[in-house]
Amino acid sequence: MENSRESEVTVNFSDRRNFATVLRSDLKETFFADDPFQEFRNEPPKRRTIKIFQYCVPMLEWLPKYNFQFFRYDFLAGITIASLAIPQGISYAKLAEIPPIIGLYSSFIPPFVYAVFGTSKYLAVGTIAASSLLIASTIKEKVSPDEDPTLYLNLVFTTAFCTGILQTILGVLRLGIFVDFLSHSTITGFMGGTATIISLQQLKGFLGLKQFTTKTNVVSVLKAVFKFRHQWRWESALLGIIFFSFLLFTVQLRKKKPQLFWVSAVAPMVTVVIGCIIAYFADGDKHGIHTVGPLKKGLNPISIYNLNFNSAYIMAPIKAGLITGILATTEGIAIGRSFAMKRNEQTDGNKEMIAFGLMNLVGSFTSCYLTTGPFSKTAVNFNAGARTPMANVVMALCMMLILLFLAPVFRYTPQVALSAIITVAMLGLIKYDEVYHLYKVDKFDFCICMAAFLGVIFITMDMGLMISVCLSIVRALLYVARPATCKLGNIPNSALYRDVEQYPAASGVPGIIVLQLGSPIYFANCIYLKERIMRWVRDEQGNPNSKTADIEHVLLDLGGVTTIDMTGIETLVEIRRNILAKGIKMGIINPRINVLEKMMLSKFVDLIGKESIFLSVEDAVKTCQFSLNQSPQKGDS
Repeated sequence: MENSRESEVTVNFSDRRNFATVLRSDLKETFFADDPFQEFRNEPPKRRTIKIFQYCVPMLEWLPKYNFQFFRYDFLAGITIASLAIPQGISYAKLAEIPPIIGLYSSFIPPFVYAVFGTSKYLAVGTIAASSLLIASTIKEKVSPDEDPTLYLNLVFTTAFCTGILQTILGVLRLGIFVDFLSHSTITGFMGGTATIISLQQLKGFLGLKQFTTKTNVVSVLKAVFKFRHQWRWESALLGIIFFSFLLFTVQLRKKKPQLFWVSAVAPMVTVVIGCIIAYFADGDKHGIHTVGPLKKGLNPISIYNLNFNSAYIMAPIKAGLITGILATTEGIAIGRSFAMKRNEQTDGNKEMIAFGLMNLVGSFTSCYLTTGPFSKTAVNFNAGARTPMANVVMALCMMLILLFLAPVFRYTPQVALSAIITVAMLGLIKYDEVYHLYKVDKFDFCICMAAFLGVIFITMDMGLMISVCLSIVRALLYVARPATCKLGNIPNSALYRDVEQYPAASGVPGIIVLQLGSPIYFANCIYLKERIMRWVRDEQGNPNSKTADIEHVLLDLGGVTTIDMTGIETLVEIRRNILAKGIKMGIINPRINVLEKMMLSKFVDLIGKESIFLSVEDAVKTCQFSLNQSPQKGDS
């Protein structure tokens, strides 16, 4: 009975959808695949308005439910990440070659913005090392931070503005697809390469050097280390080794005893405080222990009027903003999602891009440089028990108190202490296990990863990233231009048809060859598909041991073909003509709605006949077998 019911179901050749319906469907799948408005589509007008506001401003969703129990966790987490934000802010500002106080400013205003518009409960806002170094290396191509520090700083603010514009546009227009071109292997290689060169650059602080190269590649860095060896100071090196060993010990302690995560979280702050005490009482500058210098007391000054759009310099901030924007967005979203998944929660990637964009826009107006969600700070926030984005607010309030009352104290922070903090943080970004896993699982992914890594350490950061992205795109194009095709056979004692290469027990059907196409059919792969199908036919006809040597029917399973263009349809017409000349008929199996509509519009259905289009492989094979059995009878009569 079930088989008879299935045989009654036929391919739906109903009238095609109108253009507006097709366009609406395509746009929805492209830009609104998650259907974000579904939850309040059927709500009353008043309730719908409230939900729309909550959707646009996520803080309105969690704040009304906020209570003191949540605040206890967020308060502890906020204080913990604030203790990490101070040394990280100063350290990464050093990487960007901007005044250390800018690093502290960047942990004050942006967290407030993210708390309002962000969707991750655990993401902690701050600066990151890779973007800091990338900004410095790009802006220095136009302006030297030593010769014109004011112009250099203004261009850094302009970079944050450009990044904010890019991120906001990507989020509002829901164009996160562009971020997807940074694959996991690309990010792994890029971050590993960046961590390597950042670690090597810290030799300047460890050795107490006053002069150093402005280039970032490993060869130039090592040359500079030995070129200025007459400036090496053993006092600085000894202090650096002690700080490095202490920080590394706390990291290993956290790995062995995760409940002691707070030890590694406060270790950088302890390092800074001890370093300040040593530098102050030992008069460090006289012994080669250089300090960060004066830090002004007070909150962020307005910098909107400092943004520089002069045509002579604007290309540097645009370039830096584009690269760091995509990198920071990808890293921030990935980090937020990874921690949300640990508690079976979700984050909205497009809202996150808007939140990042707004906090960088506001930050560029208030003396901040590029911020996102750094992994180390977010991990500490998660482990400290954060429940909502209020932890970022607590951190920002702590930073406000630091800026108002304690900022000058950190003027004695030794450069070598910052170098130790940065180096230990960078060691965690070199994922040896992930690289080995890529090598074992997918050699091409491994090559993409190593292209980014080697490009960063031997050429420049942006070139390493571009090389890796280009390789990723080439790989995607290869998948498009050379799609997978396979021959299907019948699994014994079943109605299933599967790839004969994957399932050797699957057998062909005499006189019939069933081929499965697994990608869109369009101009880029039409020639390949035509040649591949004809080769299948030739191979079967030339194989005397094959059950399908005397082919009379070629069936194309298009269930995996999502779309087809006019070139693809013309290719099917040509394939039909070629095999028809050999006395072989062609059938189409399970074309999807987009494909079938185009076939009807192009008259391909009329050409091949509706009776040659089938709903399933089983249905097509049975029909062809019936035709094969009838042929001899017709010949006898």
